Amino acid sequence: MTSNNKDKPPASGNEPLLQVRDLKTYFFTREGTVKAVDGVSFTVRRGEIRGIVGESGCGKSMTAMSILRLVDKPGRIVSGEALFRGEDLLKKSRREMTAMRGQQISMIFQEPKSSLNPVLKISTQLLEVLRVHRDDRSVPVKTEAAVEMLRGVGIPDAARRVDNYPHEMSGGMAQRVMIAMSMAYAPDLLIADEPTTALDVTIQAQVLDLIRKLRDDRDMAVMLITHDMGVVAEMADIVTVMYAGTAVEEAPTIELFEEPLHPYTRGLINSIPVMGQVKDRLEVIPGRVPDLIDLPPGCRFAPRCKARIEHNLTRCEIQEPHLIEAQPGHRVRCWLYESDDTV
Repeated sequence: MTSNNKDKPPASGNEPLLQVRDLKTYFFTREGTVKAVDGVSFTVRRGEIRGIVGESGCGKSMTAMSILRLVDKPGRIVSGEALFRGEDLLKKSRREMTAMRGQQISMIFQEPKSSLNPVLKISTQLLEVLRVHRDDRSVPVKTEAAVEMLRGVGIPDAARRVDNYPHEMSGGMAQRVMIAMSMAYAPDLLIADEPTTALDVTIQAQVLDLIRKLRDDRDMAVMLITHDMGVVAEMADIVTVMYAGTAVEEAPTIELFEEPLHPYTRGLINSIPVMGQVKDRLEVIPGRVPDLIDLPPGCRFAPRCKARIEHNLTRCEIQEPHLIEAQPGHRVRCWLYESDDTV
């Protein structure tokens, strides 16, 4: 499979907007400590779409929730940094974070109809977004602003639709409402968490096109969280692949799909059906994701790794590899790319 990003202009920003450094978020339960996010690091630049991809439960969404300081007990951000414009979000007060959410950083959550209040009109919920940020315009002016917000995300007959209840809208329409809410104050960073979940293919394409257009028009950064490698290939400039709470590979999208280094990444890409190619059966990754309470020693992917079996790399089962730069701009966490004298 190859990426469709070859004709897309490069991201315009060079300076980091968001820098996540060695982020760790654990859940302290009676059964043990769940290492939901365990040492994740990446950078998002203005105008860039950063894809975060991996199986369910790998820590993608919890990484985003940690950045926005939305982790509830028994979860706790144990250590690390999330520098937004050079300021650590993890050190800001609750009031400061409330002011930043929606204005400077916004998030589109999974399952839009679950995020919308079923007993309130769309107009009421859009006005609530403005109220939270102390918009002092009059109600009629704010109501017209709400209509414009819906028009801005391509909802037809917005003046009528603004008085609908969530159940009167399709899944695609509801997702557009969520995007309208997130874009109310033209944030610098948009976090989109599985924005096309449960949408049909046509609506998925429309939602992704809308996110790309908003990125281009406003030169904002996007952190796109998904389990869909096809969405990553279509949308992202650079990709972080996560597995069992940590990053196992990072590379520009085209390079990742043309030359994946980590056995897990190769497994993900090879398991995708490709038009024009006939296979007796799709490849599967054997085994299952490890329990985050009882992680295996050494490499977390070792029990499922064909390379370990083929090469009998016992070190994989003893010592966890580092995330190293195997090629310029291409980082991987795998003993296949570390020298024998690495400790």
